[in-house]
Amino acid sequence: MFSLILHGRRSRELHRWRNLKAPVLNLLLQNASAFAYSFSSVTAADLSPEDERKRKSFTVSYLVDSLGLTTKLAESISVKASFEEKGNPDSVLKLLRSYGFTDLQISSIIATYPRFLIENPENTLRAKLHLLKLNGASSSELTEIVTKVPKILGGRGHFSTTGYFDYVKEVLQDQGKSSKSPKGNQTNRARNVSVLRELGVPQRLLLNLLVSKAKPVCGKERFEGSVKKIVEMGFDPTSPKFVNALYVFYELSEKTLEQKVDAYKRLGFSVDEVWAIFKKWPYSLKYSEKKITQTFETLKRCGLTEEEVRTILKKYPECVGTSEEKIVNSFETFLGLGFRKDEFLMIIKRHPQCLGLAADTVKTKTEFLVKKMGWPLKAIASTPIVLGFSLEKFIYPRCNVIKALVSKGLIGGVPAISSVLTSSKDRFLKVFVKKHEEVSPELNSIFTGACVSID
Repeated sequence: MFSLILHGRRSRELHRWRNLKAPVLNLLLQNASAFAYSFSSVTAADLSPEDERKRKSFTVSYLVDSLGLTTKLAESISVKASFEEKGNPDSVLKLLRSYGFTDLQISSIIATYPRFLIENPENTLRAKLHLLKLNGASSSELTEIVTKVPKILGGRGHFSTTGYFDYVKEVLQDQGKSSKSPKGNQTNRARNVSVLRELGVPQRLLLNLLVSKAKPVCGKERFEGSVKKIVEMGFDPTSPKFVNALYVFYELSEKTLEQKVDAYKRLGFSVDEVWAIFKKWPYSLKYSEKKITQTFETLKRCGLTEEEVRTILKKYPECVGTSEEKIVNSFETFLGLGFRKDEFLMIIKRHPQCLGLAADTVKTKTEFLVKKMGWPLKAIASTPIVLGFSLEKFIYPRCNVIKALVSKGLIGGVPAISSVLTSSKDRFLKVFVKKHEEVSPELNSIFTGACVSID
C-alpha cells in the first residue's frame, strides 16, 4: 500500500454589544483556573504599556548580547516571554552550557520554548536533563536531539521526556541506515516515519510528529488510510499543512469528520467548499460543531449577511477559531476608535485577520495613522491590511519619508494611504525617495532608520 502512496463610531452601537460580553466573561471566569498556570509566569499583561515596552526592550537587548540572536528573532521571543532582570535567564544559559550546549543550540531551544527564560531552571530544565543523562544519553546525543526537538524538554512527566527522547533517537539512527535494509522488523513508528520521509516530509516536521500527544505515526491501518487521503487531496509533503492534515485525519473518525462537514453544510457551504477550506487550513475540521456554528452566528450579529460570513471563512478559515469574546472586543475596539459599524464590516470583509489583532495594536496604529499622518478613518477602513504591518519596521520608515517631503515642500501634502503603505518597496523608493534624492539626499537614511525620525 505504501508503494501506491509513495507514487500516487458609535455609542449606540456600542451599547447594543455590551450584552454580548456578559456570557463570554462568565465563561472565562468559569475557566479561569485553566488559564492561570499558562500566564502565571508572564505578568507583562498587568504592566502599563510603557513598562511593558521597557520590559520587552530589555529582553531583546539581553538576547542579542548574550546569545547573538538577530533583533528580529529576539523581538519574537520577547512577545512570548519578557523579563526585566537577568538573574534567571543567566541561570538558564549557565545550566545549558554546563551540559555542553553551544550558544547556537541554546538559541534554538529558547526560540521554541521562551518560557524557560522566566521559569526556575532548577524546577524544569535541570531535572529533565539529569533524567536523560541517567537513562544513558551521551552528551553528544543529548545536545543533538534536544536541539532538534526542544519540545522534549517541554513535556510533563517521566515518559514524555525519556520516551520522546528515545523515539527521536531511534528515527535519527534509522535515517542513517540504507533504504535497502530489511524492514520486516521495523516498528510501526519507524516504518511510518520512513514512508513520510520518502514522501518528502522534512525532518523538522517529522521529529515534531514524534513528540505529539496524538502519536499519529504509531499506528498502521489508520496511518496508511490517513496518508492516502492526504496525498490524494494534493497536499504538499514539505508543507506544515500536510502534517496538520495528518493530525486531523488520524485523530478524527470518519463519522466525526462527516459530522463536521455536515455542520458547515447546515451553514450553507457546499461539500467542495468545506474541503477547499480544509486544504487552506486543515484545523478547520478540528473544532466542534458548536464552535463552528457559534463563530458563524457571532459574525452575523456583527451585521454581516450569511453570504458575507461564508465568504470571510472561505478567505480566512482561521476565523473559525476566533473566540466570541475576541470578535466582540474587536467590534468594540474599532467603534471606540470612531469607526462606524459599516466601516468595521468593511474592514472584516477585506482583511478578516484584523479580528485577531490585539486592541492595543489597533489603537496605537490607528492613532498614529490618523493623528500623525492625517488619514481619515474611512481610508484605513478601505485599506485595513495596513493594520497588520509593523509600526517600527514598515509604517514608521515610510511615513517618516513622507513627513520629510511635506516639511520641505517637495510634495503638496500627504498622499493616499495606499500609495504610501501598500505599494511595493521598489515603487515607494522610486516615487518618494529616488525622485527627490538630489535635493534631499537624507531621504534614504530616513527610510532605513539611519536618520532620526521626524516628529
